[in-house]
Amino acid sequence: MKNLKSKYIGYAFLLTAVAFSSACNKEYLNPNAATAEEVLTSAKGLTGVTVGLQKNFSTTRAGVLYASITLNGLTTNELISINTGNTNEERLVAGGVQVDGTNTILLNVWAGSNKIIFDADNVINNSANLADKNYASGLIAHASIFKALALGNLSEYWERVPASIGQNVTFISRVEGFNKAIATIDNALAVIAANPISASFTGNIPAGIDIPNTLNALKARYALFAGNYALALTAANAVDLSISKKSTFTYDALNLNPIFEIATSTNNVIQPKNISLGQTGANVPDAGDARIPFYTVVNTTVRINGFGAATFAQIPVYLPGEVTLIKAEAYARQATPNLSSALTELNKIVTKTAATDVFGVGAALPALTGTYTQQQLLDLIYKHRCIELFMSGLKLEDMRRFNQPLTDRKRNFFPYPFQERDNNTNTPADPAF
Repeated sequence: MKNLKSKYIGYAFLLTAVAFSSACNKEYLNPNAATAEEVLTSAKGLTGVTVGLQKNFSTTRAGVLYASITLNGLTTNELISINTGNTNEERLVAGGVQVDGTNTILLNVWAGSNKIIFDADNVINNSANLADKNYASGLIAHASIFKALALGNLSEYWERVPASIGQNVTFISRVEGFNKAIATIDNALAVIAANPISASFTGNIPAGIDIPNTLNALKARYALFAGNYALALTAANAVDLSISKKSTFTYDALNLNPIFEIATSTNNVIQPKNISLGQTGANVPDAGDARIPFYTVVNTTVRINGFGAATFAQIPVYLPGEVTLIKAEAYARQATPNLSSALTELNKIVTKTAATDVFGVGAALPALTGTYTQQQLLDLIYKHRCIELFMSGLKLEDMRRFNQPLTDRKRNFFPYPFQERDNNTNTPADPAF
């Protein structure tokens, strides 16, 4: 993120303090600080909150991005824990009953996602009142991306998710959670269609995120997860996959790439399990798959490469390869499967070279030829999702959707953090596994 944008972040923290001030018996006010009303009614204040959303999601060990990658990777055998002193990581590796509501990595995903939804709602709801509708549409769309990501993360890891933000809230199914993310995106798409995002807005937020493409890519992702294959295909087709197009979280000296900062540079927390990316049997990458040296490097042991290789390395919000694989899966899972189109899309991933991918992710393998059954194609799509989307935080959802054996993952769904259970009588019972 550009240092220029850091001046806005204080507004986000002020809003948090105001939101929770009712829990305190005494109030200590800074007469020089902006008021909550100023934050939520001015373009500058709302910009500060939405910049804060991106910072809170995409940076630090406590951020949802890093926590989700760790939670997912350790649970699905993508990653191993390097240091036995890291109790929370070690318990995720052990899995089963060793993962309980005290696990701080779970809490980081849960609390971080709920906080992002709270702040995003404030931006979305209050931006509609601004006179400059083109600036407002940028605020709404940017905040909607992070609200959708937060809803998606909650819905991937828990069987039921909060229906809203507040005290003693009720819960809805995870599919309803994915559909809430889609509804958030649809609202944002409608807003920017009516009032295109102004250049003044894009100049006030961190560079990197392609807002329209990201909204459609996330819509495709969550429609797929919700089992709405027709919608997933339509949304995926709306994403511009030109090689010049990408959407990333960017980093600088004040906001470091969290994978590099926490894991790669220290070699003391997580690393890839092996050069097979934790895959076994028929899902082991083919010999010569160029994505293996992209994502891993052998330095005595297997180490993180790819998007965690450097201090300021950009991390994709979505990979173009994910969008193509969504198309392949959607074609294969339609009521009347279109296996020919599914194979065509899958082969785009199988044959793609680093030179033809904006991020340099390419298998560079020979095309798949012959006749495949629906199940055979789905098996191949799963295999290539695991490789193409390594350390993306999406594998656990894939393992469920593709009916992978329960024994191949450490948990299927997660228990609710004690922080939620102790303060919300509506918290559902924890899953058995």
